[in-house]
Amino acid sequence: MNNRIKELRKQLGLTQQEFADRLKLKRNTIATYEMGKATPSNRTISDICEAYNVNREWLETGAGNMFLKLDKKSELSAFVSKALNGESKDYSDRLVSALLKLNEKDWELLASIAETLVSQKEKEVPKFPSNPDEFEKAFPPLNSDNENDNTKIG
Repeated sequence: MNNRIKELRKQLGLTQQEFADRLKLKRNTIATYEMGKATPSNRTISDICEAYNVNREWLETGAGNMFLKLDKKSELSAFVSKALNGESKDYSDRLVSALLKLNEKDWELLASIAETLVSQKEKEVPKFPSNPDEFEKAFPPLNSDNENDNTKIG
């Protein structure tokens, strides 16, 4: 299990201290687990699995996937929780902070925009041009030498 704890921590991009802090453990406790000098208690194993959404079977035996698959609500809840606890990247913090400032009309507008985007996405996924001629037809070159070009400076 010691190698899987280390593998998990590295997969999460955490230092031993960061990993330990979330579990309310000391850094050297995590180090002893990773070196195989100590085995985590059942409680600690449960805490690791809960805190990091880890498949307990994988952690204990190596069988199965490292992480459990979350449903959409659980995934959203985990995202918001991480953002509010300062554990997420800067863009997520800004997004959650902005969402918290929305009023009811804003939420209705946001829902409408999201529904429109999903509807458009479901209708057609744009096909990327497969050859140079199709690419040029889809994205014609800008000709700055054109005398009728109003964007020319000078």
